[in-house]
Amino acid sequence: MGKVLSHMTMSLDGYIAQPDDGIGELFEWYEAGEVNVENPNETVRFAVDEASATMLRDLTEGVGALISGRRLFDIADGWGDKHPGGSPVVVVTHRRPENAAERWPTTTFVDGVEAAVAKAKEIAGDKDVTIASANVTQQALALGLLDEVCVSLVPVLFGEGKPYFGALEGGHQLLEDPEVVQGRRALHLRYPVRR
Repeated sequence: MGKVLSHMTMSLDGYIAQPDDGIGELFEWYEAGEVNVENPNETVRFAVDEASATMLRDLTEGVGALISGRRLFDIADGWGDKHPGGSPVVVVTHRRPENAAERWPTTTFVDGVEAAVAKAKEIAGDKDVTIASANVTQQALALGLLDEVCVSLVPVLFGEGKPYFGALEGGHQLLEDPEVVQGRRALHLRYPVRR
């Protein structure tokens, strides 16, 4: 049985996007090296350093389904139904987009985080499920559904923007010591959630 993990690229001061949803320098690490990491989306190219390539391959090849929030899905226009991670996408939304079945035939739309995790696990089988949404990550953590928090920490300070984590239900959440991979333009951290 796979794990449920989250992964976001984050500024040193905790932001995953600017106030206007722009990414600024956050994804600079995806173009900071010479190692090409293949992905199914022809509009996206990953050229990273060797350490980041190993981490990125582990995150993408070991994943059987990805969970997104509706906001990110809309911003990315559903990645043209080909998420760069290479796995089917489950979107948490209270309103299904018009013509969803025609525009995004490999994408599943569900109402609620618990339903999204259950559906993603079903799709993923023995592989991992990755959550690519700050809001969904926080809800999954509060529900006890998250096994690991992954952060690609980049050397930029935004000063303001959309945080990866805000106020947590139930107070502090302890994580185990991280697995650390030093990449070029990113420090990759994987923290198991303490139960």
